[in-house]
Parts: sequence; C-alpha cells; structure tokens
Amino acid sequence: MATAELYEALLEAAPDAIVGVGADGRIALVNVQTETLFGYDRSELIGQSVDLLVPDAARHLHPAHRRSYMNDLAQRPMGLGMELAGRRKDGTEFPAEISLSSIDTEDGILVSAAVRDVSERIEAQRDRERLRSDAERGRLEARMHQSQRLESLGQLAGGVAHDFNNLLAVILNYTTFITEECNAAVAEPGGERWAAVRDDAEQVQLAAGRAIELTHQLLAFGRREVVRPQPLSLSEVVRRVEQLLRRSIGEHVQLVIQSESGLAAVLADRGQVEQILLNLAVNARDAMPGGGTLTIDTRNIYVDDDYRLARPELKTGLYVRLQVSDTGAGMEREVAQRAFEPFFTTKAKGDGSGLGLATVYGIITQAGGNALIYSEPGIGTTVSALFPASQDRPASVRRPATEVGIRGWETILVVEDELALQEVTRRILARNGHTVLTASSGLEAIRLAESYEGEIHLLLTDVIMPQMLGKEVAERIRLIRAGIPVLFMSGYAQPVLTAQGTLERGVHLVEKPFSEAALMEKVRALLGPAIAPRW
Repeated sequence: MATAELYEALLEAAPDAIVGVGADGRIALVNVQTETLFGYDRSELIGQSVDLLVPDAARHLHPAHRRSYMNDLAQRPMGLGMELAGRRKDGTEFPAEISLSSIDTEDGILVSAAVRDVSERIEAQRDRERLRSDAERGRLEARMHQSQRLESLGQLAGGVAHDFNNLLAVILNYTTFITEECNAAVAEPGGERWAAVRDDAEQVQLAAGRAIELTHQLLAFGRREVVRPQPLSLSEVVRRVEQLLRRSIGEHVQLVIQSESGLAAVLADRGQVEQILLNLAVNARDAMPGGGTLTIDTRNIYVDDDYRLARPELKTGLYVRLQVSDTGAGMEREVAQRAFEPFFTTKAKGDGSGLGLATVYGIITQAGGNALIYSEPGIGTTVSALFPASQDRPASVRRPATEVGIRGWETILVVEDELALQEVTRRILARNGHTVLTASSGLEAIRLAESYEGEIHLLLTDVIMPQMLGKEVAERIRLIRAGIPVLFMSGYAQPVLTAQGTLERGVHLVEKPFSEAALMEKVRALLGPAIAPRW
C-alpha cells in the first residue's frame, strides 16, 4: 500500500475527529469521524475556514491563537485542562479536548487537530460530584439530627441533674456526719455495735458515689457539665491514668501506649479527657472477655481539604488525634452507627447505662473536636477523636485537696431553696468556724443583706432557684454590699456558663454534690488565709 493510501486509511480508522488545516486557516482534510461529530458532509468542510467549527463566543480569538501556534509548532496533547468547545452544523456546542500536531507536506505545513467530544465524561463527573454532595449533605443532616437529640435530652438531663444533685449532696454529707459519729462511738468502751452502723453508712456513701458518676455522665453527653478547659498534652494525660487503666482492664488485656514526639497541646478539661479514656477502656475490656490488646495512640494530624471529604464538619488546620483501638468482638455496621446514641447499649440489662459512648461523644464535641467510630465483627473497634491543636503550653498538674483546710471565722450568707441542702451546707460551714446566715430565696437573701448590721464576707448561692436565679441575686446584693465575693453552687450551672460551656470570667463555682473538703477549699480560695481578726 502506498504511503498516501496508508495515511488515509489510518486517518479514517482514527477514533477521534481529525481536521487538517493549512497555514491560511482553511480545512484541507477531514475524516469520517469529523463528519459524524460536527454534522457536516466532507464536501461542506474542505476549503472552508476552520473557524466554522469554532463556537461563536471564541471565534474572534481563534485567528490569533492559530497564528501563535504556527509560529511555534510544538505538539500539544489532549487533557491539558483547557476548557475548549466545538460547534456543530446545527449550532449546538459541545465540550471538547483537542490535540495539535504538525505535518510537513508538499503543499506546506499542515496542522492536524484531533477533536474528542467529552460531554459524557463531564456529565459523569457532575454525577459523581452530585452524589458526593448528596452523601455529604446526608452525613451533615444525620449529625444535625443527632445534635438535636442530644440537645433535647441534655435539657432533660439538666433538669433532672439539678434536683438529683441536691439530694445526693444531702445524702453524701449526712452519711459523712454519721460515719464520723460512729467512728467516735466505736472508739469508746462497748462501742463495737456501732461498727455495723458505720459500715452501713459507708455502703450508702458508695451508692451515692455511683449515682454521682451517673449524673456526671448525663450532664457530659448533654453538654451541660461545667467545663474547665486548659492547655493539655494528651500523651501526658494518658501516662497519668495508665495505672488506673491497667487496673480497670485486667491482666488478660494487654495495654499498648503509643505517642508521637512533638505532640501539640489541646484545649480541654483534664478530668473529662480522663473520663473518655476510662470509658473507652472499660468498653474495650468488655469486648475482649478472653483477652486481647488495647492500643491508645496520640499523634498530630493536619486536616486538609482532602481529609475534610470524609469529615466535612471539620475546619482545616492542625489537630491532635486520640485513637483507642481494641481487638475485641467488634460490631455490625448498623450497631456502630448507633453507638454514640444515649441509652443505646448491646450489653445485657443491668450491665450498662448506655451512656458511656454518648458521654465520650458529648465531651469531644463540646471541646470543639470530632468523634468517629469504626468497627468490624471479629476484628475490633476503633474510636478516633480529633481535638483542635492549641498554641498554648500545657498547664501543670494541680493535685486536688484531700483534707479540709484551716478553720475560718467569717460570716457567710447561704442562699439555697432546698431546705435539706441548706441545712447541711450551714452545718459544714458552722463546724468549720463560720457564722452562717441562711435564706431560702433571692428576695429573702436581699433583705438579709440590707438588714444585717455586721459584715458579710461571702455570698454562697445556688444557681437555679425559683423566681430569681443566683446570678441576679449576686448582682443585686453587690449593689448593697460592693465587692462581696460570690461563690455559686450547682450541679447544673448553665445560666452562669458561656456558650462554649465554660465558666464566665470571674465566676467561681462549687459543683454539687460537694463534699465538706471541696466546699471548704473553694471558700478558703475566695476568702484567703483564715487569719482571725483582732477584736
């Protein structure tokens, strides 16, 4: 076969439309695919300006582009990301990819343009983007619905916790009083019979302690718990609770702790992060009754646009990932999708409250983070928490007070509408040397502040009360007694919190149910050293 015939055969067999254009911009040759794509007969194209195939909007620019290419005959392949288009005989346009090459012929340079219609590819890409957008919207709607459920349940939990914590404070402190009296009685001759009473009182205290934990869980998953965020090193928090975790999971589970060097700090509540670790460790232990491995890993993660495709609710930037993985039984996909829901549990009745993972989710999201769970039956479960990195340095650890501090002498005004709790608070303060004034409402407290002739050194008020909240009581009493320190007490302190769940600047709070040691520590922190005045 002759060279010309071979070239013509290859031209006709090409899958793309081929248009040969001379230096004058006129069409010199076309193949059958050109006729199919553009809708012209071959005879209608040969000798015509190639501008005939260019859309109207770009036609005035085409001669300059053509001359520029003729001056630099470099090969230009398809797929360079240029948005090009072709125009059919009927005036319709289509998106196109075009490659250019030059052919040296007897009649001079011929530019060969291979034209490919990419309409189907672009439409398929749009379909993928639409599906991705629908999936992203579905994930966001699911998270929004979960947040709405948490908000509703959180409001319920807050109301329950307020009343429940009042009762627990009374139970906890009165049993402490009873235990003290029993210990004194046991030490006296013939006092052995009081040992049984003391043991019973201690059992009540233990039960109250478990109820307190449950109340904190209710508040944590509903984002109603008081949060005291500080810059933390997550790896340092893990190290501090390592021994507690080992005792909790038992010897049949191996604990592996991994941490990346140079870990960034995060802004979170230390106690809440410890609660996350303990809850996840206990869940992992229960999923590995025959033994296994629990791995806790902390490392820096940079969230970019690609990472956000899986977690669109995140912002770009540096995060610290806390990942807890076990080699336990795992969960079916449908179960894992509901794992963060409050009161959802796969454990037997009486073995779990269904608040463990819901608490974890509430704590993480309240700290501005993101929680994700992945699980497969027979392989295990991984809970991944991302906390936004902080530029601040981690705060030093402060040990909590374990003993009641120095006795005081100051006068304290106590405002509490729950009479049983009012009395137990009065008793704690009085037995530590304070003069105590009590009021059952805000209006009564204001009248006392106006009529009492002596100095009142501290206002100790409940946050949630009928008719007048503790915050308003404090504001009005400060108009009467300027500069008086105020200590709020509540198990549900939402009215004195910011939108982020942290205490407002300058606000001091003792959380119910409080022990004698906790209350006196807060009182002394506000009043200063207990130095009695010289009369």
